[in-house]
Amino acid sequence: MIIDVPEGSDPIGYVWGEMVPGIGVAAAGYSLAVYEHSTLGLREFEAARLRIAQINGCLFCLDWRTERDGIKVEPEFVDAVTKWRTSDALDDRARLAAEYAERYATDHHGINAEFWARMFAQYSQAEVVELSMSIGSWLAFGRLNRVLGLDAVCVLPGH
Repeated sequence: MIIDVPEGSDPIGYVWGEMVPGIGVAAAGYSLAVYEHSTLGLREFEAARLRIAQINGCLFCLDWRTERDGIKVEPEFVDAVTKWRTSDALDDRARLAAEYAERYATDHHGINAEFWARMFAQYSQAEVVELSMSIGSWLAFGRLNRVLGLDAVCVLPGH
């Protein structure tokens, strides 16, 4: 971690809440809203989220699994997302979510009409906007945590 955190302070709480409260608290609210208000199915949500986590290299994000009504994706899902182009474990929506996340993060100028035609064959315009906002959140905040080294000091409950 490259930020000095006072002894006894939670690194995430300190950096996100105390160091820059005018920005960090709003950012945390945005980050939480993606989880609390998503209308996307769990598999496409997690396919996009995990693909961004893989691209960012955020240790915390790679270890996290979103839970809905006591359900999480199966452990093998991470490998399926890594191999989104060829995996039989992903349906069309999850595969597109992983592809979109990768393109959004690594080649947003290369998103073309052919891709949008495939995307809108599976997703409504509102779902595309929601997925775009979610991917933006994960890209920005997962990368922030990775760059500052916060991802190595975040601890999941039960770990």
